[in-house]
Amino acid sequence: MFSWMEVLGQWKLGIVYPRWAALAHWGYGEARFLFYPPASWTLGAALGAILPWKLVPGAYCWIALMLAGASMYRLAREWLPARDALFAAAFYAVNPYHLVIVYWRSAYAELSAAALLPLLVAALLRLREPGSRPVLGLGLILAAAWLTNAPAAVMIHYSAAGLAVLLAVRERSWRMLTRTGLAIALGIGLASFYLLPAILEEKWINIGEVLALGVRPQDNFLFTTIADVDHNRFNLLVSYVALAEIGIMVLAIWRSHAARLKKEPFWLLLSAWGGVTTLVMFSISNPVWQYLPKFRFVQLPFRWLLCLNAALALLLAMSTRRWLTRALAAAALLAVLFMVGHRLQAPWWDNASDILEMSEAMSSGTGNEGIDEYVPAGADPYEVNQNLPRVTAPSGTAVPAQIINWGPIEKHFIVHVSQPENLTLRLFNYPAWEVAVNGRPVQAGTMDVTGQMLIPVTAGQSDVRIHFGRTLDRTIGDIVSVISLILLLAAWIKTRAQNITSATA
Repeated sequence: MFSWMEVLGQWKLGIVYPRWAALAHWGYGEARFLFYPPASWTLGAALGAILPWKLVPGAYCWIALMLAGASMYRLAREWLPARDALFAAAFYAVNPYHLVIVYWRSAYAELSAAALLPLLVAALLRLREPGSRPVLGLGLILAAAWLTNAPAAVMIHYSAAGLAVLLAVRERSWRMLTRTGLAIALGIGLASFYLLPAILEEKWINIGEVLALGVRPQDNFLFTTIADVDHNRFNLLVSYVALAEIGIMVLAIWRSHAARLKKEPFWLLLSAWGGVTTLVMFSISNPVWQYLPKFRFVQLPFRWLLCLNAALALLLAMSTRRWLTRALAAAALLAVLFMVGHRLQAPWWDNASDILEMSEAMSSGTGNEGIDEYVPAGADPYEVNQNLPRVTAPSGTAVPAQIINWGPIEKHFIVHVSQPENLTLRLFNYPAWEVAVNGRPVQAGTMDVTGQMLIPVTAGQSDVRIHFGRTLDRTIGDIVSVISLILLLAAWIKTRAQNITSATA
């Protein structure tokens, strides 16, 4: 919610695409919006613009779950009768892991990605059709994954690759792999405005914190314990939920085996997908997490429940025809969730007064504690002084300054000092910051430990301007995305014209 509030505040200042979270770490800032995909914080900020903040989380979850259900219905309807497809959609929308996200984890970006998984399966199966539109559709889904949630995007791309290989082997054709590769390239191209800066500027932040103790894959396999009671309690909760879902899925695969003859490609994909996602949640898969490229950045193995539930919803609908059986399966899963929630860790949400306090902290400029991995490399946010003035001497004493503007991406002030001085700012130094003193570019320094920006000025009056500049990787990323979008539109229009010609011939 701090991200949503900050984005809305920057929109009001005319900053359409925020990059720097100015109020993070109590005003020292961080490069959060360069690295965190834009879809979730854009939706959260948009909802905050029209609703009271206390209603925004609930509205966000409702939208995410409705989209997940709608996309599942779209996929299921291609293979199942309407009533069965409706059950699959309802079950998928409010499956136990989605409820864990809503009531325990508040991983809203990950929840949003759930809507892409059924579309992914539908798009992969459509690749067997002629023409370029199936490739374009899959490319759009993969681009949306990158722009929604990075861990989910890694899972979606590995799922796409694995399912494409399975289909290629079954059909004894390389065509499926070639078309999937083209779609992956298109998706990367469309998302390059976000991806390229995020990849190339990774070295400028403390990205290693995403794999710190407690959030590493090896710390989060099912039923894993570490020297952290709270961590172990939640891990046990999600492990029991996962075990219940795996058990139901195994039964569904066995019972749905009769449907294999009529729906073999579909059944095979779902069964294989569910089986592999089950394995990667257990410690036996640790070598996979350590050696497959970027696989470890999924961080939490139980996140694969996002994919498992897409397969489970469909397999359960295929394996049962009686609504009583379906109701019993759903009730059993909910019973497990409620039981472990009651005995291990009850769900919690911030209440209205907590959210009001957050909003007041942001509107007053007090800020928030921020996120460790987005802090500039070498800076320690736990060593900064939360009460430090905006402009000080290295000793920490305030320097009289006329603050003209102290916005998220623009800082402008005038100081008068009696001798040369290194001004110390209440601002983390980041390579994208551009500094000019009296109209001349100046190379800013960085304070040891805290990572604060240091600006050298001479005796007398100095007019200091600081701007969060456009780095070359951002410009290149924007160009690649525009070119990819033009190619997508051109191919789509060409295909449409060919379809119209064929229809009238």
